[in-house]
Amino acid sequence: MLFASQVLGGLGVGIGIGVGSLLTQDISGSATLAGLPQTFSVLGGVLAAVPLARLMTRRGRRPGLATGYAAGALGALLVVAATLTSSLTLVFIGMGLFGTASATNLQARFAATDLARADHRSRALALVVWATTVGAVAGPNLMAPASKAAVSSGLPAYAGPFGWSVLSFGLAAALLLVALRPDPMRLAQAIDRADGVRVVRASVRESFAAIRRSPNAVLGLASVAVSHTVMVAMMVMTPVHMNAVGMGQLDIIGLVISAHIAGMYAFAPVVGWVSDRIGRLRTSAVSWAVLLAAAALAGTAGPGGQAQLGAGLFLLGLGWSFGLISGSTLVSESVPADVRTGVQGSSDLVMGLCGAGGGALAGVVVGTVGYGALSALAAALVTVLVGFAAVGWWNARAGRRVLRVTQ
Repeated sequence: MLFASQVLGGLGVGIGIGVGSLLTQDISGSATLAGLPQTFSVLGGVLAAVPLARLMTRRGRRPGLATGYAAGALGALLVVAATLTSSLTLVFIGMGLFGTASATNLQARFAATDLARADHRSRALALVVWATTVGAVAGPNLMAPASKAAVSSGLPAYAGPFGWSVLSFGLAAALLLVALRPDPMRLAQAIDRADGVRVVRASVRESFAAIRRSPNAVLGLASVAVSHTVMVAMMVMTPVHMNAVGMGQLDIIGLVISAHIAGMYAFAPVVGWVSDRIGRLRTSAVSWAVLLAAAALAGTAGPGGQAQLGAGLFLLGLGWSFGLISGSTLVSESVPADVRTGVQGSSDLVMGLCGAGGGALAGVVVGTVGYGALSALAAALVTVLVGFAAVGWWNARAGRRVLRVTQ
């Protein structure tokens, strides 16, 4: 049932996420503001991450995930209302709640690790990420027919995609409430109690303290945050860039966004296997290399370069997948079991804040100096992370040398 709910949640996110920037540009007439819907969406996910994690610690995965999807359905409904009233305020409020569903989609990945063995933890997490593929890839390709159906019904074109999101999120919430039994977190907590582990509702401060005590957890969180920031910043402005260079047809935009989402989710089982096989740190390094290639390809795609842009967006999604799966697993397994759920929520909080900042700045960058400059800035951010990891590796290596000498 977790798998099926992820398909529905992915469909709801995929069909709506590429339209928010276009709707805002249509209402405001400004490309600079086009990145704000994604910013509000990510901020909504940020605000929801810790409360959802606490709800799941107290009540289990089932009510926590269902609550997130229900909030997303309400948000999508508000965006439908915004298309009828041309209200940017409703767009931004609705996208904030819409982001709760995106955050729920991401937090569901941790449900797969509740009962997984340590040597299969990345693969278990990756299977839930992969479950999003069907809906998330199909979603953008439904933008054009959903818009046409809305117009034929006398509604604004952009009401159609968000109407589909309302239905998808609502079905996902209902399915989880009815069928996710037994609850994996409640079962895992019972096992922990039997082993003498006391699960606590860690505060945000306590969660970050647990992360700071582990260099691996810090690096895992940094990898997740940078991967997500680069992905959000470039993805959200791609439809606007395509409009600007004469590739603004919804079917073409849908294909490019579908390629991106396929990169994010379709190969997740392979990414999970790689992470378990070669280790989390090496898999994170693969993520950084792929993200650099994505920025180079997408940033140099000009008019008529749909295929090159699609390839760049596919690699952008794939690099995000490598970074998310390896980094999330590294964070989860590098902290004590009693604070793990709180750390997972705090990790998503950081990821969301970074993504929100990236989405907000992306609109300003593209509106002033262009999409190519945005890609260059994304590559620079990844390069900084590579330098940070290299310094950490060198310090750890030097520490091992000192230890051998003193022994």
